[in-house]
Amino acid sequence: MFHYRCTDCNKTFDIKPNVMLCDSCGPKTKKNSPLLGVLEVINSNHRSSLDDIFSFLPLEKQYFPTLPVSNTPLIRPERLINDLSLTNLFIKNDSNNPTGSFKDRASYLVSAFAKCNSINEIVLASTGNAGSSMAGIGAYANQKITIFLPKNVPEGKLVQSLQYGANVIMADGNYDLAYDLSMEYSKIFGGMNRNTAYNPMTIEGKKTVSLELVRDLGQEPDHVFVPTGDGVILAGVYKGFADLLSLGLINKIPTIYAVQAQFSCAIHRALLNNGIFDYQNSTTIADSISVDAPRNGFLAYKYLKKYNGKTIIVTDDEILNAQKILSEKTGLFIEPAGAASLAGLLKVKDSFKKNETIVLLATGNGLKDTLSATKKITKPQKLIKNIAELK
Repeated sequence: MFHYRCTDCNKTFDIKPNVMLCDSCGPKTKKNSPLLGVLEVINSNHRSSLDDIFSFLPLEKQYFPTLPVSNTPLIRPERLINDLSLTNLFIKNDSNNPTGSFKDRASYLVSAFAKCNSINEIVLASTGNAGSSMAGIGAYANQKITIFLPKNVPEGKLVQSLQYGANVIMADGNYDLAYDLSMEYSKIFGGMNRNTAYNPMTIEGKKTVSLELVRDLGQEPDHVFVPTGDGVILAGVYKGFADLLSLGLINKIPTIYAVQAQFSCAIHRALLNNGIFDYQNSTTIADSISVDAPRNGFLAYKYLKKYNGKTIIVTDDEILNAQKILSEKTGLFIEPAGAASLAGLLKVKDSFKKNETIVLLATGNGLKDTLSATKKITKPQKLIKNIAELK
C-alpha cells in the first residue's frame, strides 16, 4: 500500500533501504544546490485513520522504539491570545519530545526503518538537533549513531549527542561540509544515511505533526507557521496535510508560512526568483535553520507554489525578542529556531481575522542553546548575605 515517488519525474520505486534519491534525477544534483530526485512516500491505504497515526506510515508499529515520540501538547496560550487579539492561536510544543526536538519525529521512523531492514549503523550530518535526536533514539534502540557536526554547533547539542553515546565527528567548517563528509562516510563504511531530504523517511516522519493537528483541533487550521532552514520540516507539514486531503479527511490545505532568518533565507529568495536557487553563506543565531544550500529546497518551493504558501523573513533580534516573549507569556523556553515561528506571526498578525485558527510550531527546547538566550536577559550582579541588603 506504500511506495516511493520521485517529486521531479514521478517515477515510482519500491521502498527499500538502498533507495534514497531517484536514480534518474538525483545524479543531476549540482554541488551546493538543493537535491533533485527527492522521493516521497505515497500512501494508498484508504483505511488510514486519525485514530491510529501509524496507519499513515509505511512500517508496522512493531518496528518502532517503545519511546513516547510525538503526540506533543497543543497549547492555547491565553496571555498571547489576549495580547495579539487572536482568539484561536495555538502552539504545538515539540520541545516535549524525548530529546527536546521536533527532529525526533524523523529519527523515530528512520530508527524503525533501520531495524526493519536489520541495519545497525545510522549516519547523518546535523546542525545539532537532528544529531542529538538520532543519538537519543538510537541509544534506546541499541543502534550505532555516527554524527558529523559543524564546528560552531551549540555546546548543549554537542554534549547531548555525546551523552547519548554517539560517535561524533567534528567538521572543520559549516553544516554543508558536515553533510558532504557524512555522505562520503556512508559510501565508504555503509550504514543507513539519515540526512534530511536524502532519506525519504525524514519527510515522512515529520508529516505526523499535521496529522496530530487535525486530530486534536477536529479540523485543519487556517494558518501554520513553520521555522524553515533546509525545507524538510516544511515539506513534512505539507505532506501530512496533502495525505489528509487526498483521503478526504480535510477540506483544504492551510496557508503555510515558511519563516526564515534574514541571512539564511535561500527558499525565500527562490520564491521571489521563480524557483532559481543561488548559493550564499548563511549566518544566524538560529542555528537549527542556518543552511547555505537547503537540501530540500526544490520540493519546499514546489509545495509553497502549489498551495499558495508564503515566506517571512525575520532578523536575529526579532527571533530573540520572540523567544523572550514566549518564555514570559507562555512559560515555554524555546530555542531561537523554534521561536522564529512567533517572530514571523508578529510581522503579519494584523492581516488575520480574529477567529482564524493559527498554529505556531515550537520545534526545540531552549536549554539546547542557553548562550543565545543570555542576549536578552540581565544576570544578577550583586551578591547578598541577608535580606536587609535588599532595602
